[in-house]
Amino acid sequence: MHRMAVDDFISTPAALPRLGDEEIHLWRLALGESANFRDVSSAARCLLDHLLAHYGGLASAPEIERGEHGKPFAPSLPGIDFNLSHARDHVLIAVARAQPLGVDIEHIDRKTDVDGLARRFFAASEAEALRGLPEAQRLEAFVRLWTCKEAVLKALGEGLAFGLDRVAFALDGAGVPTGLSALAAEAGDSDAWQLALLEPAPGFLGALAWRGGRRAIRAFVAADA
Repeated sequence: MHRMAVDDFISTPAALPRLGDEEIHLWRLALGESANFRDVSSAARCLLDHLLAHYGGLASAPEIERGEHGKPFAPSLPGIDFNLSHARDHVLIAVARAQPLGVDIEHIDRKTDVDGLARRFFAASEAEALRGLPEAQRLEAFVRLWTCKEAVLKALGEGLAFGLDRVAFALDGAGVPTGLSALAAEAGDSDAWQLALLEPAPGFLGALAWRGGRRAIRAFVAADA
């Protein structure tokens, strides 16, 4: 499983990069702690419009629609897949050619009820593994696991109603996911899935998931939209 930290994100090039057929481009935008939800949503959409126009070779941003479970897509760009997530003042956008994908970012919130949420939403094996960790490691492990599950569901085009417990991961001794251990039949073979664990900024964790062959991930820091 691939891991990417904040230092793996490079500043926006002078000219936006070309998106290769075997690449995934991952963009991070940070607006600052004073940004409210509306500011973040607006900046995220502005950046997405800019990226899709560039990658699609369009003069202006394409129309964006949503699938049955809320996953966005651009009908005029059938060869380009993308996904977006934001938490607090941070945004992640992933883009690829002919490869459905999902991305998620979450803030490490100290108020999270780790044991209660894990028992309610996760597979029993995952909840047990989290309980077995030292208390100081549990929160980060829980958030990281949540992002992995969300990324897979978003790549499938499914919402939380699909069931987080139907996408189960094996964890190592530090609580870091090492791979899918169980997966609902309609989600395909677990061996076909690729995941990248993201540490895009201090206090935030994320994940990128897709079902398909390996791809090179290029990560960029976007200029403030």
